[in-house]
Amino acid sequence: MSAGRLIVCPTPIGNLGDVTLRVLAALREADIVACEDTRHTRVLLERYGVGAKLVSYHEHNERARASELVAKMEDGAVVALVSDAGMPIVSDPGLVLVRACVSAGIGVEVLPGPSAALNALVASALPADHWRFVGFLPRKRTEQERVFASSETVVAFESPRRLAASLEALAALDPDRQVAVCRELTKLHEEIVRGTAAELAARYRAQQPRGEIVLVIGPAPTRAVDLEQPLAAVQRLVDAGAKPRAAASVVAELTGVAANALYRLLTERRNQRSTK
Repeated sequence: MSAGRLIVCPTPIGNLGDVTLRVLAALREADIVACEDTRHTRVLLERYGVGAKLVSYHEHNERARASELVAKMEDGAVVALVSDAGMPIVSDPGLVLVRACVSAGIGVEVLPGPSAALNALVASALPADHWRFVGFLPRKRTEQERVFASSETVVAFESPRRLAASLEALAALDPDRQVAVCRELTKLHEEIVRGTAAELAARYRAQQPRGEIVLVIGPAPTRAVDLEQPLAAVQRLVDAGAKPRAAASVVAELTGVAANALYRLLTERRNQRSTK
C-alpha cells in the first residue's frame, strides 16, 4: 500500500450547511482536491475557509486525469475526490479513478454524507426495505416500461422537461401507482409532492416544474399471472443448463421482475412437481 490515498468526499446537494466535519477535515488534509467544476467547489471551500489545490476531474478528462492523480498518490499525495453535489460516482464521475487506485494498490476511503437518492426515498413515504436506484430515467419507452415493472421501489433522477411525459407513460400502464416527485431537495424551495401517477402527470402537464428532481416510484403490484412469462424464460434457461439463481437474475434484469420472486416461484413449482 502506498503512502498516498484517495478520499471520496460527498458534498451538499443544495444546502452548504449539510457538509460533514469529516469531509471538511479531509478537504483540509488533502494535497489535491479533484472536482467536476473548480468554480462550483471553490464556493464550498471558501465558505469554510479551506485553502486547497483544485484540479478539474470530469467526464471529458476522466481517464487522463485519473492516471495523473494515481501517479501523485503513488508519490505519497492525498487526493480528495468530490462531485458538484452528493456522492461521487453515483451518476457522477469517479469510477475510473477509484478503479485505477484499486488496481495500483492505493487506499480508498469513502466518507458518508448527503445523497439525493436517499433523501428522496425517505421523504417519499414509499417502501424502503427493497428499492433500486436507476440513475436518470431511461428515455426510450420500452426501457422505461422495464423500470416501471419493478416489484421494488424505484428511485430515479429526471429532467423537469421530461417529467410530465414520464409520469404519463407510467400512468398509461398503472394510473394508480404511488409516486413522489422530490424537487430541489435541501434547498430553499424544496418540495415533495406525493400522489398517483395519473394525478401527478396531470399536475406537471399543466405546469412544468423547475430545478433538480428525484422521482420515486412505488413497487409494481405483484400478480401471479404477471410472473408466468418471465418464469417460463427462467425455466428454459435452467433446462439449458443454467443454475436457477443465475437464470432468475438474468431474466430479472431484462424484465424488471424481482429475481427473488422468480427464484422462489421456480422452487415452489419444482417442489410441487416432485411431490406429485
